[in-house]
Amino acid sequence: MDVRHLDLLRELADRGSITAVAEATHRTASAVSQQLKAAQRQAGMALVEHHGRGLRLTDAGRVLAEAGEEVSTAIAAAQARWDAFRAHPTGRVGLAMLPSAAAVLLPRTLRAAHAEGIELECHDADIAEARFAELTLDHDVVVAHSLSGPRPAGTEGLTVVPLAREPIDVALAADHPLAAAAEVTAAQAAECAWYGVPRDYPFDTVLQEIARAAGAELRVLQRLRDNRLMEALVADGSGLALLPRFTSPMTATTTLRPLADVDARRHISAIMRPDRAERLAVRRVLEALRDAGAEAEGRHGDGA
Repeated sequence: MDVRHLDLLRELADRGSITAVAEATHRTASAVSQQLKAAQRQAGMALVEHHGRGLRLTDAGRVLAEAGEEVSTAIAAAQARWDAFRAHPTGRVGLAMLPSAAAVLLPRTLRAAHAEGIELECHDADIAEARFAELTLDHDVVVAHSLSGPRPAGTEGLTVVPLAREPIDVALAADHPLAAAAEVTAAQAAECAWYGVPRDYPFDTVLQEIARAAGAELRVLQRLRDNRLMEALVADGSGLALLPRFTSPMTATTTLRPLADVDARRHISAIMRPDRAERLAVRRVLEALRDAGAEAEGRHGDGA
């Protein structure tokens, strides 16, 4: 059984089309099709079938795709043991990160990777929670967040490593009447206008909880993604916003206050394909990310 065929079937299972597989593996669609035919000849049965305008795996194809993941994980584990024996992590590590988490985790991680001789290729990705899983197709480590728990939505079958738990605070103008209080209650928050995030982003869950606790709908003026933009709008005094504590500094014009009666904390986690999680270089990067997360919790409060 050709390991390359197993890997190809796994890629098709994950990416869903020959075109996507061809782009990801830097081959032509024709070359991918030819390799699939070779895999079917070797297996002695159909591994793919027509579905609409494309192809999908048959039951036999799915069995071999799952086996491909197991084989890839075993090979990666063997390479990790060899790297550990030589005390030398090898290869480049692709890292995709939520920007607000990257701001606090990435500097220390870059320093640690450089000290180990690991080359990090970094990308930022501010997307909906359920879309972080698809980034693991093209990156070794993806740093995502979730309000519901350490495992973000859509990450079933992936390796998840918790990195930090960060409080989500109410951001308001320094001269706002609520700034005089140590905390902000849901009832007080419901009386104010808000700047929120898109509806499928994790922080919107907190706005929904505030509304539920207050028994009133919140007035959301705008739905935006950029935290620095939120800070500028909050400083103007026209509304409140939810911002992560670790990377949202209190200034002369804005301040942060915790919510008194709503649990507002996000889980920051690293998600990976199981085989990539076995690589020694990836494990070293994860160690650095965990250390950076622990440092941030100690410096700002872990929200427990």
